[in-house]
Formats: sequence, C-alpha cells, structure tokens
Amino acid sequence: MTKQALFEQILLKKSYLCVGLDTDIKKIPPHLLQAKDPVFEFNRQIIDATAPYAVAYKPNIAFYEAMGVKGWESLQKTMKYIPKECFTIADAKRGDIGNTSELYARTFFDKNSSGFDFDAVTVAPYMGRDSVQPFLAFENKWVILLALTSNVGSNDFQHLKIEVEGEPKKLYQQVLTKSQEWGSSESLMYVVGATQADKLAEIREIVPDHFLLVPGVGAQGGSLEEVSRYGMNKKCGLLVNSSRAIIYASSGEDFAERAEEEAKKVQQEMEKYLSAIV
Repeated sequence: MTKQALFEQILLKKSYLCVGLDTDIKKIPPHLLQAKDPVFEFNRQIIDATAPYAVAYKPNIAFYEAMGVKGWESLQKTMKYIPKECFTIADAKRGDIGNTSELYARTFFDKNSSGFDFDAVTVAPYMGRDSVQPFLAFENKWVILLALTSNVGSNDFQHLKIEVEGEPKKLYQQVLTKSQEWGSSESLMYVVGATQADKLAEIREIVPDHFLLVPGVGAQGGSLEEVSRYGMNKKCGLLVNSSRAIIYASSGEDFAERAEEEAKKVQQEMEKYLSAIV
C-alpha cells in the first residue's frame, strides 16, 4: 500500500486507528476455547466488529510464535481474513546482520516463500543500516523503525545524550536523522509511543512527512488528543494503535460488540481531529 492509498483510506473511514491483534489464548473468552482454532475465531470476530473503524491491523508476532505451528497457522488465516483495503503490520521488531534480516524480510513480505504478505514490519535499528536495508529492498513494502518507545525501559538507551559531528543529540534523534539516508517517507515509518507525546512536536521537526505508528493509547494511558495535536501532519501521518482497550473490552460472549463500541469511540474522536486538516 502506498502512502497516498493509506491516506485515502484514512479519509474514507475518517479514522487513523490501528487495531493490535495481541491475541493471548489465556485471555480470550472461555466459550471460544471450544472452537477448532480459538485464536483465529477470536480474531475473526474482532475484525468483523472493528473493520468499519480501523484502517490497519497489527498482529504482535510473539503471541502467535508462542503457540508454535498452530500459532503460525492462526496468523496465516487471520491475514487472509483481514480486508484487503486495510494496512497490515507485522509487529515483529526484527533486526539482525544482513543475511539474517534478508530471511526475516522474506518471512513477512514474500508470499511465495512464507505465505505472508504484510504491508509493513517493525524493525529494531540497533545494528544499523545493513540490518534494515534488506527489508527496504522489497518494493511497495514498509519498514516501521523503532525510534522512541512507550515502555519504561526506553529511558535506558533511547534518551542517552550523544555527540554527532560536534552536535549534541539524543540517541533516538540520531535514529530518526540517520535512517532517512536509508529510505524515504514512502518506505519508512517510525514507532513513537503515545506516552512520549511531549516529544512529538520536536520529532515532527526531524521527520515532518513520515507516518508515525503510535502505540500506547488506551490501556497504557497515552492521550489521543495530545498525540493528534502534536503528531499530525497535512497527510495525517499517524497510525494510532490500540490493542487491549479494544480487543479485551469484554471477556464475555459480548466481546465483539464491546470491541466495536470501543473502536467506534476512538474513530469518532479521531474524526474530530482529522477535520482540522481536511
């Protein structure tokens, strides 16, 4: 999916909501455990309930890997079920030496090799250019690079003060600056946590045209209003992810209906903020 096509979907649905499919078999409603594939059945109903309000879906790969072969099968069925107009993100946080990254890229982007055909994959930048470029080599695919994350441990490294050519910077700022040499706003997005909303205005100065994937709204306490105020650009430039607050809104038989209610609430708030740019 191109940047323009994604923006058109945002305008059509009046939403920049990404639903995170962090599907834990230990947390899904008990009545689904009788299904042949409980994880897929949960995902299927969540997708049906939220598709009118979501422009993207983001399966967290760990939740599927943890189940071995069955988990990968559930993920494949889920990917085939997601509506074609929706942007799909493999939240895998890969990143390794070049030849290993080539195989990770093939896993998520090469349908003939793995059966998967995601639009994007999250990538860790710690090992530098040659760990990221194999993902960027795939045409019409996206790398979503970890820049400033929402977890408490982000302070351990991402805010470290460094010096680059005599100029003081923080490490996450250098990730944003340097990575623009590797790809453009048509192939690179960045992860910026919603709990770091106070940094968004400054981040927008460094990457004014790139899309940002923003997790942390909802269960993690991030503010959609602040993220939208400081992070939105003329093409929206945001995919705001919500996982637990939507998919686990209920643990009962009404889980899909409650998920729809929560997704609609988020979409209606997003519509207000989008009206400022269209």
